[in-house]
Amino acid sequence: MNTVLVTGAAGFIGSHVTEKLLDKGYKVIGIDNFDIFYSRQIKERNLINIIQRPNFQFIESDIRNRENFRTICISNKIESIIHLAARAGVRPSIVDPTLYISVNIDGTVNILETMKECGIKKLVFASSSSVYGDTNTVPYSETQNTDYPVSPYAATKKACELFCSQYSTLYNLNISCLRFFTAYGPRQRPEMAIHKFVRHIVNELPIEMYGDGTTARDYTYISDIVDGIIASLNYLSGFEIYNLGESSSIPLIKLIRLLEEILHKKAIVNNLPMQSGDVHFTFADISKAKTKLHYNPSIGIETGLQYFCDWYKKENNVQV
Repeated sequence: MNTVLVTGAAGFIGSHVTEKLLDKGYKVIGIDNFDIFYSRQIKERNLINIIQRPNFQFIESDIRNRENFRTICISNKIESIIHLAARAGVRPSIVDPTLYISVNIDGTVNILETMKECGIKKLVFASSSSVYGDTNTVPYSETQNTDYPVSPYAATKKACELFCSQYSTLYNLNISCLRFFTAYGPRQRPEMAIHKFVRHIVNELPIEMYGDGTTARDYTYISDIVDGIIASLNYLSGFEIYNLGESSSIPLIKLIRLLEEILHKKAIVNNLPMQSGDVHFTFADISKAKTKLHYNPSIGIETGLQYFCDWYKKENNVQV
């Protein structure tokens, strides 16, 4: 039985990935440090359906503790790593860039050093579409220049990609960096746009809309992201970078209108200026992932938003 270590296993994406790996027959070691970026209670709830499964072991640990991470890898005979743990958030990274460097860069280098020392050859690394910066070249292709990220968060993800490339070359590691495009779905972090918008519409609270509503994002449903992660684990060879998105960009104002239709409630919109670190739009070219990983996203935005709203109402006992 293949043993996979998932960092950030109690998070939004990590808990879904762990579930899917277990369903496919993998043995999974999940680690998470319950970072205070959002509630520990939420993360513990993310694990509720998997914590007792026989092929899953959860360990509370910080990826910056290299000795502890090394011990976990050796004692559990780890064969491959899916590295999802990170300090999240574009805007907060502007306030405290040092913390983002510590968690995202130092933590990732610790993992790479452990792989080198322990003979672990396979890594899937969670990067971000934010590495593209605020470019007018769309759709975003993996071959584009990514030298100009506009936030410390994005810069740390770019730095991690470079370290992954170097370690792959120097130590013959098989590493794929996945640039996620705005993942959403059940268990999405509470501060992210879709979750926050739904919560505010349901509770008749104002939505903060930064800019004039024309900014657009390539929203990617969680099951499509997970399928891409699992596929990349199965096709690891050398160093690769892949976009994982829906390849469909939705303006912010249209997103709000769709949520109003699904929830049958009018949003109260508070218009505010664009914020530092935000980009105007994201749009993924997924042709490489389609060709090499057989990645085929299937949940469009209308369906995905309906699924999310259904989950939110059930989770919070909401009648709308």
